Amino acid sequence: MNIVVLAGGISTERSVSIVSGTGVCKALRARGERAILLDVYCGKENVVPAEAFTETYDVDAEAAYIHSFDDKIDGMIVSGKEFFGPGVLALCKAADVVFLALHGADGENGKVQAAFDLFGIRYTGTGYLSSALAMDKGLSKDLLEASGVPAPKGKMLVRGTDYTEEIEQIMLPVVVKPCCGGSSVGVSIVRDPKELEQALSEAFSYEENVIVEEYVEGREFSVGVIDGEALPIIEIAPVEGFYDYKNKYSEGATVETCPADLTPQQTEKMQRYAVEGAKALGITGYARLDFLMKENGDMYCLEANTLPGMTPTSLLPQEAKAMGMDFGQLCMRLIEVSK
Repeated sequence: MNIVVLAGGISTERSVSIVSGTGVCKALRARGERAILLDVYCGKENVVPAEAFTETYDVDAEAAYIHSFDDKIDGMIVSGKEFFGPGVLALCKAADVVFLALHGADGENGKVQAAFDLFGIRYTGTGYLSSALAMDKGLSKDLLEASGVPAPKGKMLVRGTDYTEEIEQIMLPVVVKPCCGGSSVGVSIVRDPKELEQALSEAFSYEENVIVEEYVEGREFSVGVIDGEALPIIEIAPVEGFYDYKNKYSEGATVETCPADLTPQQTEKMQRYAVEGAKALGITGYARLDFLMKENGDMYCLEANTLPGMTPTSLLPQEAKAMGMDFGQLCMRLIEVSK
């Protein structure tokens, strides 16, 4: 197959996306697929789509080319550059499928998916509406609870409005996070009233809507769902602090156990919540849902990730490996289940 692995972009998770895309592209190439790596925002000048999908290809060289734009992105955005880079749409139209290795805003929020639907471009992952719903933590929380999947109680605050009354009603400790962010960027755990304004200021620096939700003390887990079936559960235990951006992508910063040490009843319940949660958000193809479990066994779904990380330390590949599926097989499976 001719495959475009689409990565990069302009979100706060650009660098992680490039790592994901590089790994996916290498894995697909190793299986004989004619995969190419492409930055959705920076694109590639003077590429002829009919000649782009070659038998030989230097993935690392292309990744280095994409990284060469990293310190120029802000200036490109300010200049008013359009989102899709040169050659991107032409190459994606020429491919048999586009493997979305994008993470974060304008990649995981449904906008790219909606555009591809209009152009008739096949892509991996769920559709535009479920992507948007899952990305919005406020909306997804309501939908999860309505479907019987428990989620932490929370409030959404809007930048520039008077949310004094809401703040006064908040019982510490709480978690403060951007409503539509990813990779725990801008997330803070607040235990002291003096820390709350600083946490809100940081979260609001990323976007206009911020979620303040009850802090759930407990063990953290993640459950992949592929084509309506739950994968083995993985437990995440940071060596220090909580599962923030640094701990997610720093090797050795987190102890990850898969399958997780849970009773059969707890395993069945969490996997069922994961499948039901994905269904409640209309997710097709695949996703990864994150959970917290209290000491008494109560479980809470934190969020759904519709384009979960595919880096060497990412959770979904570890879950797949636990059921005998190597990274290349996982990549092909994600293509197979994508409509």
